[in-house]
Amino acid sequence: MKHEWRKHEKNLYMPKQKPELVNVPEQKFFILEGRGNPNSDEFAEKVNVLYSLAYAVRMMPKQGFTPEGYFEYTVYPLEGLWDLTEEGRKMDKLDKDQLIYSIMIRQPDFVTEQVAVKALETARKKNPHPLLDEVRFDAIEDGLSVQMLHVGPYDTEPETFAIMKEFIEENQLKIRTLRHREIYLSDARKVEPEKLKTVLRYMVSR
Repeated sequence: MKHEWRKHEKNLYMPKQKPELVNVPEQKFFILEGRGNPNSDEFAEKVNVLYSLAYAVRMMPKQGFTPEGYFEYTVYPLEGLWDLTEEGRKMDKLDKDQLIYSIMIRQPDFVTEQVAVKALETARKKNPHPLLDEVRFDAIEDGLSVQMLHVGPYDTEPETFAIMKEFIEENQLKIRTLRHREIYLSDARKVEPEKLKTVLRYMVSR
């Protein structure tokens, strides 16, 4: 049976349009760091490089190598951890050039350091790109978090974050870090801005 994150991990990837508390376990990712406007060509290239690695892992059995514990699965969506520079935090409104980000694609649990290295080798042969040298493979645990589905353009996310902050205050929780996570359920190249679906997440503590 194919592992579909939309079905089998609904609590993490398909929240409702109202805030909810979740506990996010440790997950493995291919990650690229960056700063600046996400509407740039550089950002798009980083996304392409991450997907080339995600598909290199997914297609391994077809290339004659099956990692131990491999199972059929749907490639996970793109995610990002977002923050602002010190300068960006002082500004009254968001300047996208002041953004600092880590974009990433989650990998199934069977992906070990060795499997990640093999994926990098495959990607280098198939689509050589200098950014492949900057990719890191790492585990991240968001832990206790408040998340909510945002429907609409990325520029209206502050409205959803405001609802989440209210929920956090009402439940006597604290936001642990100024960085927040976004999970992109829609492909912005194919979906109209009004219909974009994005999971927004704050890491919190009691």
